[in-house]
Amino acid sequence: MKISDSIESFIRELLEAQSSVELKRNELATYFNCVPSQINYVIQTRFTTERGYMVESRRGGGGYVKITRVQLSDDNMIEHVLNSIGSSVDIMTVEAILNTLYINEVIGSAEAKIIMTACSNSSLTAIPDGSLKNRVRADIFKNLLLLFA
Repeated sequence: MKISDSIESFIRELLEAQSSVELKRNELATYFNCVPSQINYVIQTRFTTERGYMVESRRGGGGYVKITRVQLSDDNMIEHVLNSIGSSVDIMTVEAILNTLYINEVIGSAEAKIIMTACSNSSLTAIPDGSLKNRVRADIFKNLLLLFA
């Protein structure tokens, strides 16, 4: 198992017992025998808003990272997702959000597949520019979430 996976598993286990955890980067880095930037990487990539987490961070001598699992109703979760998307979204973010919505039973498997297909790169081949493609993808994604949720 990679160090990143081990760190993620450790934090997820802590979050199973409680809805929020406060971690000290340096202590966690010492525990896993890695550099604090490795802890930052795991938190920034695996505990994102799209995956249903809220992260607060305070740097300095007494610095900590607080990770909270967002517990929202279906309607509030969709609203939270819509607000987090912004005007542009890449396909990996769409996939992460759909996975979170599916796991939390906000949408079903069929809806997730339809949305993923509509937002896929192959559905947007007529749009050559990457940034324009991500803006169009965001519009499609938001409208489909409103429709299916």
